[in-house]
Amino acid sequence: MLQALDVDTWVKQRRSNLDEAKRSAAEVIGLVRSEGDEALLRMARKYEPEIDSVRVSREEVEAAYDEVDEHLVESLFEAEARITRFHERQKDRDLWLEEVEPGIILGVKTTPIDRAGLYIPGRRAAYPSTALMNAIPARVAGVPEMCACSPPPILPLTLVALDIVGVSEIYRIGGAQAIAAMALGTQSIRPVRKIVGPGNAYVTAAKMLLREDAEIDFPAGPSEIGIIADRSANPGFIASDILAQSEHDPDAACVLITTERALVEQVEEELGRQLAAAPRKEIILQALTHSRYMIADDLDTAVSLMDRVAPEHLSIMVEDPLSVLTAVKNAGSIFVGPFAPVAAGDYASGTNHVLPTAGYAATYSGLNVSHFCKTSTVQVITRTGLEAIGDTIESIAGAEGLHAHAESVRIRRAFRGR
Repeated sequence: MLQALDVDTWVKQRRSNLDEAKRSAAEVIGLVRSEGDEALLRMARKYEPEIDSVRVSREEVEAAYDEVDEHLVESLFEAEARITRFHERQKDRDLWLEEVEPGIILGVKTTPIDRAGLYIPGRRAAYPSTALMNAIPARVAGVPEMCACSPPPILPLTLVALDIVGVSEIYRIGGAQAIAAMALGTQSIRPVRKIVGPGNAYVTAAKMLLREDAEIDFPAGPSEIGIIADRSANPGFIASDILAQSEHDPDAACVLITTERALVEQVEEELGRQLAAAPRKEIILQALTHSRYMIADDLDTAVSLMDRVAPEHLSIMVEDPLSVLTAVKNAGSIFVGPFAPVAAGDYASGTNHVLPTAGYAATYSGLNVSHFCKTSTVQVITRTGLEAIGDTIESIAGAEGLHAHAESVRIRRAFRGR
């Protein structure tokens, strides 16, 4: 069931899906750019024929509460509190200043972006958790305006989750057209500064193609899990995590790197047993075709190999997990120990589940408060401070041939007023 892993080939294949999707995404972007709302409504009606607007009304949001079990609403509020608690710990000071030497005060001013676009996947399943994960760090950062897009028909559960986190501007738009609408703007949708959220290959491709119009978080495509395991690992737990990622999407993928060959056989047996009762079996079977394993000589080698994979999620199931955790460099979110399933981070531990995929965890961090902020450096300089650095500035500016730069310092040093 699991095939042998070739790391470089695996990562290349994960990214080749994006290259293929870019061609289709570019066509959709062109339609939205030229036709605006008309194109959005036409595409939305393929899935929800009766709609007369892509904007979700306040009445629809309020009615959604009547269709969601009260206990489930309470669970969303509890998850929201835990996710908020974690993200509040990430927030930087709005302004910090420090005197680094007499007359020179340096610092950083942090400012939230003024408008963010949130993409919430849908159609195959409801993802209210992603509504929470996208909106909460933006809210904690202080973003004053958020709009959300999700494929039609948007399930009541997703609408309730968006309402809980204070997103009132919601559009029934999915796919590359949603990303284009938020990046470019249309007659009824104002463009955003930044777009965040996971999606299929077309969504991710559109985000990458539109980065000149709106910044993005990172490439966040079909879900992945990497697992580092030794002889102490529970094969049933490993199999359950593989199936959990596989049920997301036919393009999801799993990588198991272990020091024990026998463990691979045990995991495959568990996969067969657990798969028999899985409701989303058809999706899982397709995803398992992308799943791989490798036998490593030791844990140091396992870590080195997994760093090259740079998985979206990394599960560490070994006797001494902290040593492996310390050594790992590239992973979106890390789950340590046998009782830390990826599902914990997906829903309620408090960490964010919007993460880079396809090896991009080697370059990007998972979604956090800083994604919704920009920083400005600050310097407060007195005459004393300028005297301390004046010769250095004039010397280097003169060497670069930028004489006005040097003069802007010289004229101040010569000034005898206050």
